[in-house]
Amino acid sequence: MNILKLPSLLEDQISKRANLIQSLFLLTFRLYWGWQFFVNGKGKLINHVDVTSFFASLHIPAPALNAWLVGGAECFGGLLLMAGLFSRSAGLVLSIVMTTAYLAVSDDRAKLLNLFSDPAPFLNADPFFFLLTAVLVFAFGSGAISIDSVLSGLFERRSRKLLHTKESASSGPSKAVLSV
Repeated sequence: MNILKLPSLLEDQISKRANLIQSLFLLTFRLYWGWQFFVNGKGKLINHVDVTSFFASLHIPAPALNAWLVGGAECFGGLLLMAGLFSRSAGLVLSIVMTTAYLAVSDDRAKLLNLFSDPAPFLNADPFFFLLTAVLVFAFGSGAISIDSVLSGLFERRSRKLLHTKESASSGPSKAVLSV
């Protein structure tokens, strides 16, 4: 064994184990916080009148419509996160919703705007872990333990099969043509 290859081999082994930990980490966040998104969103949809009043008190435009949109995004986005289906899209939408939540409430807005001078209030605010989860899933995807991963593998195998079929067909005349 070449001693110079040892660091590379070690790095490969560490990467394989880290990828497994990454998928488990993302799964844990997706399941726990996806459920929280679902419960909160369902609550907004069920208690639409109260949410509309709260949004109106925050001077959010079209409070009734936005209550439906936010409730739906949280409810169905949470389900998508838990399943690991269309995870990056759900993560993007939920990131926007949670950033808006920070900006809409004056106390939370101050926490966000003072993030670098005093991070503790931002990190302790109610929307923080919701936002963190949404950004993590948007940035890193759903991980290997997800429907996205299964579908990606199926599409990749099908694409390779189609490419192989096209390459075989374009590699020259077929035997049937030669025998004519």
